[in-house]
Amino acid sequence: MDIRTRIAPSPTGSPHIGTAWQALFDFVFARKNNGKFILRLEDTDKVRFVPESAKQIDETLEWLGFEVDESPSKGGNFGPYIQSERLDVYRKYADELLEKGLAYNDEGAVKFKMNKEGSTAYHDLVGGEQSSRGGKDISIENSTQDDFVMIKSDGFPTYNFANVIDDHLMEISHVIRGNEYISSMPKYIQLYKSFGWTPPQFAHLPLLVGSDRAKLSKRHGAKGALEYKRDGFLKEAIINFLALLGWSHPQGKEIFSLEDMIKVFDFKNFNPASAYFDETKLEWMNGEYIRRMPDEELTKRLQDYLVDHPAKEKIAPIVPLIKERIKKLSDFIPLTDFLFEKPEYDMEVFNKLKIRDIKSAVGKILEKVKQLKSPWDAKEFEGTFKELATELKISNLDMFQLIRAAVSGQLVTPPLFESIQILGEEETKNRIKEAQEFAS
Repeated sequence: MDIRTRIAPSPTGSPHIGTAWQALFDFVFARKNNGKFILRLEDTDKVRFVPESAKQIDETLEWLGFEVDESPSKGGNFGPYIQSERLDVYRKYADELLEKGLAYNDEGAVKFKMNKEGSTAYHDLVGGEQSSRGGKDISIENSTQDDFVMIKSDGFPTYNFANVIDDHLMEISHVIRGNEYISSMPKYIQLYKSFGWTPPQFAHLPLLVGSDRAKLSKRHGAKGALEYKRDGFLKEAIINFLALLGWSHPQGKEIFSLEDMIKVFDFKNFNPASAYFDETKLEWMNGEYIRRMPDEELTKRLQDYLVDHPAKEKIAPIVPLIKERIKKLSDFIPLTDFLFEKPEYDMEVFNKLKIRDIKSAVGKILEKVKQLKSPWDAKEFEGTFKELATELKISNLDMFQLIRAAVSGQLVTPPLFESIQILGEEETKNRIKEAQEFAS
């Protein structure tokens, strides 16, 4: 059997992170089995349709490296890949069911007539190992189902109808989607049987929930996948984090590549319980990827990210200094801005230090830096200001934090002496003098 999976988002805005999560498993399963990964746009919701959404979906998949084999933009042998361009196809199959007496007209819509006797059984690839195939056998009473609309009065199909038609005609072998669709499985199975078609295999992923344990969705406030890109997250970290939402690496790894995941992927490693999207853990994982990245590669990533930064070609010496201090690429900006432009001083920053007379202390610091032999030596610099701290009866920590605040306007920076070396001795003296004047 040829393996063919699909992601079928609705173009109602920038795809949220849950869409990327589902796309990951469609892509990985297809690649694991030398199959095809298809993008189809289910644009039947005309009220919520957003014109630029299709481009954002393409951009998201491209950024994450989920290369599609067939799509609206790429084409393929099973198109069109946009539902609004397939209305005649849906009408044809709706008419077939009307002729068979399995559907009926109702106030301008066409409804499918459900058989409510007995039950519908199918095998889900996710959910345990209750059979020799793994996964789980599920049975749902047909009495729980109602007749449903296939074609709306505006001529557009509903999801319940169109996805069955499209999945069959596009020869989708495995339907991978959220487990909220399990309760409607009798509808889908009966539709397949009404045409005499063999249903694909189904894998219903666990529910993805947010911090309030409600389903993560765009309406629920889930961030768009591309927002994470703009926020400075690495695609490798995003993929690794998403992989661990409901699925676990068979070797117990927490940090692994997409290529590694493809080699070992199996649906049996899913936990059917709801998966919690913990952004704090995502930030931690992103920081891990940053720390493990070679300086040269991190420099390149930062330069690509800092599109409009005035000095992005000069950041290489700074990268080793901030590597342990950032969790996202965006953290680079507030941490290092003072190296490229004059700081804006805020007395509240200075007041956080346990120093009574800030102006006098900064004046003493200025005197000392003017006396230092050029080029400044790290050991001499440290010794000089430890002595001054003793003289002024303040802690070493407060002394060096005062120097940091004087040269940067903030209390958190890359290592102080290395930052001063990048700034230059004259600029450092000028800033300390400006800080003294500010504190007056």
